[in-house]
Amino acid sequence: MGMVDEFKTFINQGSVMDLAVGVIIGGSFAKITASLVDDVLMPVVGLAMGGHDLASLFIDLSGKGVKTVEEAKKLGAPTLNYGNFLATVLNFLLIAFVIFLVVKAVNRARGISKLT
Repeated sequence: MGMVDEFKTFINQGSVMDLAVGVIIGGSFAKITASLVDDVLMPVVGLAMGGHDLASLFIDLSGKGVKTVEEAKKLGAPTLNYGNFLATVLNFLLIAFVIFLVVKAVNRARGISKLT
């Protein structure tokens, strides 16, 4: 069996096709959950923080007294962008929770009571 025949056999296996479908669906699902977090949940978090965007919190390491991350970037001033890191961690946790809820609902629909 030549390499081309082996490749055809590999591609035609169900697991490869299942993986391809999973990647495509996963990409679309990632966009949906990112929109839920960015457009629905993060504004609520910002409102709870007194109207501040979590990603805008930083420490100016240059001592130049810059007021925003954008200003620091224009000046080439070093900053410690801890707010952006916290926003990324929160974004991950929220997306993970949404995925957990979806998996839990699918398992319930299949009759599986616990994640294993």
